[in-house]
This record gives sequence, C-alpha cells and structure tokens, in this order.
Amino acid sequence: MEIILQVADYFLHVGDYLGIIIDAFGPLTYVILFIIIFAETGLVVTPFLPGDSLIFIVGAFSGLGFLNVFTSYVVLLSAAILGDTVNYWFGNKLGPKVFSRENSRVFNKAYLEKTREFYDKYGAKTIIIARFVPIVRTFAPFVAGIGKMNYSTFIKYNVVGAFMWVTSLMLAGYFL
Repeated sequence: MEIILQVADYFLHVGDYLGIIIDAFGPLTYVILFIIIFAETGLVVTPFLPGDSLIFIVGAFSGLGFLNVFTSYVVLLSAAILGDTVNYWFGNKLGPKVFSRENSRVFNKAYLEKTREFYDKYGAKTIIIARFVPIVRTFAPFVAGIGKMNYSTFIKYNVVGAFMWVTSLMLAGYFL
C-alpha cells in the first residue's frame, strides 16, 4: 500500500519531483510527461493531475538544459491533442449515459453541468478557452462529444487550444 501512495504522490506533485524523475529515468521522463498530460486532458476521471504547473516546470527545466525543449514541446503538445481527442470520443460514445445518472464515484455531475454552461456560453471557443481553466479543461472535450460537436470543428479548436496552452506555459517557464 505504501508504494501505491508513493507513486500517487509522484504523479500529483510531479513538478516537485521532476529533477529526481529526470535523474532516475532519463529519456523515459518524456514518456512519463506524456502519460500525465494525456491522462489530465484525456480521462474525465483525472482532472486533479497537475497540467498547468507541470508544463510550466517542464519549460523551466528545458530552459536550464535538463530537458530538450523541442522534445518536451512535441511530447506535451501531442499528449494534449491526443488526450482531448480521446476525451471527445468518450463523451461522444458514453456521455449520454453519464448525464442520466446522479453523482457517482467517477463523475461529478456538478462539474459536467458547469462545463456544459461554459460550453453553451462560449460555443466551440470553449475548447480553446477551457485549456486555461482547470477542471473545465478536462470536461470540455467530453461535453463537446456529448453535444455531438462536428469532429472537424472540434479538432481545429483542439489543436489551436493545445498549441496556445503548451506554448504559453512552456515559454513562461523557459524564460523564467
């Protein structure tokens, strides 16, 4: 049980441990970063993962030369785009069942409703804006899938939003 808690602590506070992770895992650090950003954006059950702070810290470590800035950027951008795409498809296929239930251990209906209100207010731009709003970021593609947003519209906004999110946070960390 202690090992599970230790691993959970690493994932929840990966920014605090990034130097240790780089030393311990070397190039596999990029795989770990991909998994965390993919999970944070792609799995509705993991909105608690540290997306913004992790991207910022990766930018800082890249600026200091501990990580390759180009590799880090491509990994994080790919994870963000693929994560949101998977999340969209989960919403498209599973969403109506989720909205018909009360709260469960996995889905908090209040989060879904908050995201739907945000989506109703801002439309397709929600996919871009939500990148910068924790919790909403995780649920926006899911709600877009539920609402049957046109996939080509979704992917366009997804790519633009991921580009803006990863670029701005990495640059802020890099030039800190």
